[in-house]
Parts: sequence; C-alpha cells; structure tokens
Amino acid sequence: MATDFYAALGVARDASQDEIQRAYRKLARQYHPDVNKSPGAEDRFKEVSEAYQVLSDPEQRRRYDRFGPDFRHVPDDFDARAAAGRPGGGRVRYARGGPGGFSGVGGGFEGIDIEDLFSGLFRGRGGGPVQGADQEAVLELPVEEAYRGGRRHLTLDGHEFDVAIPPGVTDGQRIRLARQGGHGSAGAPPGDLYLVVRIRPHPRYRLDGRDITVDLPVAPWEAALGATVPVATPSGDVKVRVPPGTSSGRRLRLRGEGMPNPNGKRGDLYAEVRIMVPKKLGKRERELFEELAAVSDFDPRRT
Repeated sequence: MATDFYAALGVARDASQDEIQRAYRKLARQYHPDVNKSPGAEDRFKEVSEAYQVLSDPEQRRRYDRFGPDFRHVPDDFDARAAAGRPGGGRVRYARGGPGGFSGVGGGFEGIDIEDLFSGLFRGRGGGPVQGADQEAVLELPVEEAYRGGRRHLTLDGHEFDVAIPPGVTDGQRIRLARQGGHGSAGAPPGDLYLVVRIRPHPRYRLDGRDITVDLPVAPWEAALGATVPVATPSGDVKVRVPPGTSSGRRLRLRGEGMPNPNGKRGDLYAEVRIMVPKKLGKRERELFEELAAVSDFDPRRT
C-alpha cells in the first residue's frame, strides 16, 4: 500500500509549511539511523524524509494532492514541472560532539552539523530559489551564566559564533542567530539558527521558571530561637531572617531574588530550611542537649 505522506508526518492535509517542517524535524531526530538503532528506524526515517521532500515543495505537494501516490507518473503534459519534483538525495547529518557548549536536540547525541542540517533537502529540486531551512541546536548553560547573561564564543563543526545571552534566560528559551541556518538554493538567503537553552542541573539551585529554590542549612538553636543567616544566590549571599520556631521544610520567600526578567517581573528565591545537627557533640554540648531533653515536654511526633 502506498504511503500517505500526511499520515507519515502525522499532520492534517491542510497543515501549514511550518507545521510540516516542525513535524519532520521531530521525527527525523527520533528515527535518524545515527541515533536510533532499533529495527525499522531507518525505514521510518526514509519514509518521513520522502514525505517531507514532497510536502515541503509547494509544486510537488500540489501534484500529490491532485494525483495521489501516482503523482510522479503523471505525463508531463499534465504538469511541465513534474520532472523537477522528483525527490532527491538530500539527507540529514548529525555531528558527534563539538566544543562550545552544544549538545544534540533530543536523543542524547552530541551536536548538529550546521552545514547540512535539513539544507540538503532543498538541493537539486529545481523550481527557483528556496530560502534555507531554519535549524536548531541545544546550548547548555550553568545556572549562574543563565542568571547573569553575557557573551559566549561558540564553535560548532568549524563555524564560530558570538552569542549574546540575555540575563535571566530560562530553560527552553530560544536564542535566534539570524542567517546562520541552512544554506538557501540559487542565491536565496540562508535560514536562521535557533539555540535552544537547556540549563544544567545544579547541586544547590533548583529552578521552576524564574523562581529559584535553595536549601538553607540552620542549626537547631537558630531554628528554635530565630536568627538572621546568609543564603547563597546566583548573585552572591544575601541575608534572610529565620523566624523563631521554624521547622525543616519551611520555605522562606525572598522577593525579586530569582532569575532576572528583561521584559517584566523578576522571579523569587525560596530558601527551604534544613535543620542540621552536629555529627559529634562536645562534652558541654551533650550536657546542654541532655538538660534540654529533661526539661522540655515537646514531642514532634505528637505535634
């Protein structure tokens, strides 16, 4: 049974070119033979590639919609451009590794070839100039760099980029590098390159959008009596007041100490209290804790 190109990409028959391109890019990354070694992955990759080559070309798509799976065999006098619509040999190539903080989009591979990613799909098709395809690569950042922003010099597959990282960039945000994507054909301009930000896990900071949560270790007497203690933030230590009678797990909110936001309100920082006890007690410390145990009727299990 002939392949339904729309079904192969999982899009509706009235899908826009953007929807078709997004669907193909997702499936190509999922089934590319360099990434997916499971049986049938290569055949699936070929299937979605053929579907994309047809549906991404307005002329081929028109003929496919008109004539169905036999559109390639319709005589030329039905459509003089049929010969130029033959699917070509474009393929997607992914680079393994590369410096500069890049990693692959999904699937765990280590980078994307800026020269060839999707641009091969537009070679040899005919039909006039075609703008280069937009491309994506992942840019991994530590929390501190995402917080403060700045400039970074990146190298990928021999291409060098100077990237301006806005302060407070968040996980999943895209940074656009104009005209750094796939090459166009017949003198058409290249597409854009989008760097998809991924913020690395941090041993201290936990991010939720622009809010940051950090553990705040306190001594038992600080939690019981109250204290003002330092708490670490990506911009340095700030002071936070621990109210008397604070228990572990209590979240102390520091307004505006989260991730910056160039277009609006900053996030907040939440200091989550963790009561810590000494691993070893000195003689006097032990005496005081024993005295406290003798005079106190506090039972945390009853409370």
